[in-house]
Amino acid sequence: MKYKEITIQIAEDESLREKLMAVLLGIGYDSFMETEKSIAAYIEINLFDANKLQDILQDFKGKAVIEKTEDLADQNWNAIWESGYEPVVIENKCMIRAPFHAKPTGMEFDVVIQPKMSFGTAHHGTTYLMIQLILENDFKGKRVLDMGSGTGVLAIITLMKGAAQAVAIDNDEWAYNNAIENCELNGIKNIDVIFGDASAIPGGTYNVVLANINRNILLDDIQHYNLYLEEGSMIYLSGFYEPDLKIIIAEAEKSGWNFVEHRLRNEWVAAIFRKG
Repeated sequence: MKYKEITIQIAEDESLREKLMAVLLGIGYDSFMETEKSIAAYIEINLFDANKLQDILQDFKGKAVIEKTEDLADQNWNAIWESGYEPVVIENKCMIRAPFHAKPTGMEFDVVIQPKMSFGTAHHGTTYLMIQLILENDFKGKRVLDMGSGTGVLAIITLMKGAAQAVAIDNDEWAYNNAIENCELNGIKNIDVIFGDASAIPGGTYNVVLANINRNILLDDIQHYNLYLEEGSMIYLSGFYEPDLKIIIAEAEKSGWNFVEHRLRNEWVAAIFRKG
């Protein structure tokens, strides 16, 4: 599989960069690497549409401009990614790092993620927020459903916090394979990684749902998640902006979910709900 790298000059404005990456994710871009003056965006060559990209950049009114494009051989991907990949530390409790980073000292949770083309390395604001909330809450003995699981990092941390079992589902084949690899890297055995979408949720009920996807998919799937939740179950949602929170709350209330709280990071939101 070959990829195209598009280097986009953009101001060192984290909010603006987050918005650009969110839009690009929605049209097939897998991963991003940031420098002080630019973002390198990666997409499969057969999915690349130059006109669509230009249309998107026009909305940024000259603040995001293509610097260069380059076709990459698949075997070069890891070297390119690793050259700019840094570990992330959350609440001084949890480090998300790659296998080539040194093992930390003094961290309660040390999570190893093989950086490939999967979303969920904690560099993005939504993943950071979800991990922050997981660290603050009790998962002991819980059965967890992680939708849009990406690297599997969220499910992995819930298991490290004592969850009894987790199901991690993603409809991207790279993410599916990467999540399996990351479970092995962290010695986690009780996560069932599934390739698919909400229709692939196994039977039974869950005490916790994690869904870090995007606004439209969440709105479509909230009622479907609800079919698998027990009374008192907790739901953690992210992948949308603050203005969308009211819309998400209104849809959640239709399924009998009560809004508990939300967090913000660079205009991104993570929200907690309780069923019943």
